[in-house]
Amino acid sequence: MLDSKNKVNFIFIRNSIGLVLSIIFFMGISIKELNALPHEWVGVPKSEYGEQLWDRESIKRNEDGSVRVLSKFIPKTKSEITKDIFYTMDINCFEKSFRDVDVSIDEVNINFNDLADWQDPDGDTLILGVIGQVCRVEN
Repeated sequence: MLDSKNKVNFIFIRNSIGLVLSIIFFMGISIKELNALPHEWVGVPKSEYGEQLWDRESIKRNEDGSVRVLSKFIPKTKSEITKDIFYTMDINCFEKSFRDVDVSIDEVNINFNDLADWQDPDGDTLILGVIGQVCRVEN
């Protein structure tokens, strides 16, 4: 009698652990799919280095009045080293300055650095294109 009770308990515990692990696995997949939101990529004029796109769906107004947007740089030539790079940028439309609060080759792993320094685009046509287009949309 004791052996059959232990066997039933073992089967119950094993099945319970399997169920819990399955739930955790499927919740993990669902969370990753939620992060993969649709994009509406808008291109700026290309440069000799490649092209820059920004996502119209990602525009968000920050508390300080700046605008946050996801952008993507696509290098003219791709290799193992040069891949698409995702930038989350804050843009100050009044001063025409920007700061990269996240830089990644993967848009899912985001670690914002809200302490990044504001920068002048210094003639970079791709960044100036993003700033100009985003500021026109936001104002």
